[in-house]
Amino acid sequence: MSDVIEKTPYEQLGAEQGVRHLVARFYDLVEQDPQFYELRAMHAADLSGVRQKLFEFMSGWLGGPPLYFERPGHACIVSAHRPFAIGATERDQWLAAMYRALGETSLDVRTRELLRQALHRVAEAFRNR
Repeated sequence: MSDVIEKTPYEQLGAEQGVRHLVARFYDLVEQDPQFYELRAMHAADLSGVRQKLFEFMSGWLGGPPLYFERPGHACIVSAHRPFAIGATERDQWLAAMYRALGETSLDVRTRELLRQALHRVAEAFRNR
């Protein structure tokens, strides 16, 4: 039996500050890189609200405080995406931006790959076209 206690991805990223940085980098890519045009077009002009919601969701999803789920009236994350036409293009753009943002973190290779696999499953669950 091992006495090693592994850190959660939330802790590995640097807790709140690291998750905020990941989300900021993700949305900066979505806003600035033309390869994410369709994904950007799905969002309102002001991304501040969605940046905060993704931070709150990712916080809990990565093993930190479950901020999104503590929000009054929070929606199931899949249900919250139902009004948007999400096909393979949008899914792939979301994943590409998130993978790039993750690639710029200090996460170890094993954790990064596990997160990539989990994020792919999440993104596929959002696809409705």
